[in-house]
Parts: sequence; structure tokens; C-alpha cells
Amino acid sequence: MNIPCEFFDRMEKFFNINKNILTKYYNEKPYKGIRINTLKASNNILLKLKYDIKKTPFDINSYYILSDESGLGKHPYHHAGAYYLQEPSASSAVCAMNIQPGEKILDLCAAPGGKSTQIAAYLNGKGLLWSNEYIKNRTQALLSNIERIGIRNAVISSIHPDILCNKLQGYFDKVLVDAPCSGEGMFRKEPQAILNWSIENINTCARRQLEILNSAAKAVKENGILVYSTCTFAPEENEICIDKFLTNNKNFELISCDLNFGRQGYTKFSDKYDMSLTRRILPLDGGEGHFIAVMKRIAPNYCSIAEYNYKNSKKDNIDKYNAEKLYNELFSTKITGTLAVFQDKIRLLPYNLPDLTGLGVIKAGVDFAEIKNNRIEPSHGIYMSAKPDEIYNYINLSCDDKRIYAFLRGEQIDIEQCNNGYCAVLVDNITVGFGKYSNGVLKNRYPKGLRNNI
Repeated sequence: MNIPCEFFDRMEKFFNINKNILTKYYNEKPYKGIRINTLKASNNILLKLKYDIKKTPFDINSYYILSDESGLGKHPYHHAGAYYLQEPSASSAVCAMNIQPGEKILDLCAAPGGKSTQIAAYLNGKGLLWSNEYIKNRTQALLSNIERIGIRNAVISSIHPDILCNKLQGYFDKVLVDAPCSGEGMFRKEPQAILNWSIENINTCARRQLEILNSAAKAVKENGILVYSTCTFAPEENEICIDKFLTNNKNFELISCDLNFGRQGYTKFSDKYDMSLTRRILPLDGGEGHFIAVMKRIAPNYCSIAEYNYKNSKKDNIDKYNAEKLYNELFSTKITGTLAVFQDKIRLLPYNLPDLTGLGVIKAGVDFAEIKNNRIEPSHGIYMSAKPDEIYNYINLSCDDKRIYAFLRGEQIDIEQCNNGYCAVLVDNITVGFGKYSNGVLKNRYPKGLRNNI
């Protein structure tokens, strides 16, 4: 790896880690990690995966993958949203948020969705997750992961952080800024990060990070929490950035991350704030690298946001009536949310949404159905967010069953003991999709863009 000598000099200067130790580390393979999605699965699925794994110190549901196994992204459990593949230390920042079900959480720089999906698991279907990604072409991965993981209580937007946080002033209990950075903690995973490395790029990132933090501060309610994280080691982007933010925002105080992994932050660059309260994960701490700071808003922040007012047309009311009828045919539980018609799609929106006007919203809630030639057909999203005991009609296949792989390739499959009509497909009791069953054959409705090619 052609890492600049100046990077090694800085690591020795700031953290007393010499080049020989780092060179040995960078010549080894990067950490691989898997985080179980507790919205849909338990840690017991790891026994069925049969991989060599070990718990990480960063999150209770995060594990190292120690073997050289490949294909985890094509495994039926991955399609079903049972887990998220994530560099182990990347799960650390959300742990510092101490999320409680029912809270309103903003993930301001959310793509591709690792931290958003982790937040959603801690919310456990209650409260609201707002995931924003300013760069529009990165939102597709975010949308796909939110749906795969089975999240109903989310809003996905693409808008400048300052506009979003101005309009949602004082609305959120907790805000996460996982800021775009110089990516020093990505050297082993993404060689392009090495090519992009320079002091100039570090300083450019630091200026942008401070701007995002200043925007994020507006959205935090009184006594709310603002968490800042990066996957870089540079103090300019971490401790120095936090020092500047706190100097300009006296209504925030730095508090302990309350984490027992990694090491304390670098204290040399600030004599005003106790940077030992921040947390660093360096290459020798069991992860590729992360920095975390937690700040509490200690001043009032008036919130005057109106609730979202969805207006129905007469045709919409007919479609909604038919959608409710379809829901009751498919699922045993009551509708938790608001059915809303958007052109040819019907979505199940979370309750108590704020006014969405002018907020760059791409999607709110979960896709429930599509309107096709005056008939309503269920969508992949609603099945992905449904638990097996909520579904009337389903077939449960083992991950060793050849039919589950055929289903994920988009093929029709032969099944027994299923009622005619729409039928969910489960893999070891985890919902992975659906089809339409008739006379022993399930016609496939797995989305074409998600299908395996094996």
C-alpha cells in the first residue's frame, strides 16, 4: 500500500504509533463485520451461517467475521434483511447515542444506511427515524437498505443539511452527524482513500464538517443530544473541529461518550474543553478507525413544526378503502400508520409526521401497494417489514432449500400447503419477499433489481 510518509509522521506525532507497527497492520486484511438486525432476526442465525465469528466490543449485535467466506451479500439471510455487513468499529457511534424506543432521531449524512439501520433496530418500530443524504445519487443504496431491513417508521430525504435543520428546528431528540471525511480509517478497505489523502483535503473536510455541525445544532431540542463521528484520525477533523463548534455554540456542552472501547480523545489541541470525553478507535483498537463526540444542548430551542396534513381526493379515498381491505386480507394485525396515495403507489406512513413540505423527501414510511389498471397489488416493502406471526398466508423454506435460491433468482417455485393468492416467502422464519400462489406454483414477485444471478 503506497501510503504517504507524511501520514505515518502524523500518526507517530499525535498517537505515538510508529511506522513499522502501522505498516504491519496495513499489510493485513481489513476487518470484516456483520451486525444482526434485531427487527427481523436474532443472533441465533449465526449458528446457521456456520462462519467463524467473534463478538466485537462495539455493539451487542456486532461480530467479526474471521474466516475468508464470501457470498454473504448473496445469502438468503442478507436478502431477508437479517443482517447488515458493516466494518465493526462503524457501529460504535450509534451506541454512544443511547437510543430509546419512541424517540425522534435524525441521521443527517445517512447513505448507504449502516448507522440508520442500526438506529432503527434500537427504536424497535417506535418513534421516527429521519435519514437524510445530500448527494442524490447515493440515496438509492439508502432506500434499498431501509426497505431490506424492514423499517416502517422512517423518512428518507435528500436536501442540504442547513435547509432541513432550519425547517425542523428543535424537532429531534437526537441527531447524528456521521460526517464526510478524509477517510484515513478506510485505507485498507478503499485504496482510493489513499490516493485522495492530503493535508489540503483534511482541511477541506474539516471546514465542511464544521458547517454540517452548525446546521445540525439547529435541529436538536433542549436537553437533546448531538453525536459527531468520522472514520478518520486527523485531529483537524475531530477534536479541533469539536473545539471550534463548542466555541461558537455555547448552548452545547461536551459530555462523556460512556463507551468502554477504544481510547480517549487527543487532548493537546484544546485547553477549553475536556477532549478526554471523546472517543477514538485507532487501527490497533480492533477496528479500521472511528472518532466519536457527544454533545448535549443545554438551552431552549423553540419548535413550531406543524403536523403533516395529507389530503385525499375522492379517488384516493376509494383506493384507500380498497387498500385497507387488502391489508386485512393479508395481515392479522391492525394498521399502525396512515395509508396515503401518491400517484400509482400507496404507502403506509408513520403517525405524527411533521410537515414534509420543502424538505426534499424521497420517501416516507413503507410501500404498501401499487395501483395497476384499477386493481391494487401488494408491494415488496410491506412484506419485508412484516413479522411471520402477522402474515396469514406464507411458506417457510430453509436456507438449505434449493427453492429459496430459485426464488431469489426470480424463478417460480413449486410449493405445497399454501392458500391460493398472495403468499409471503420466509427463509427460516424471516420474511424475504412474496409471490402469488395457485395450483402448487408460486409466481415470483421478487423485485428484478434485487435478484441473484447465481
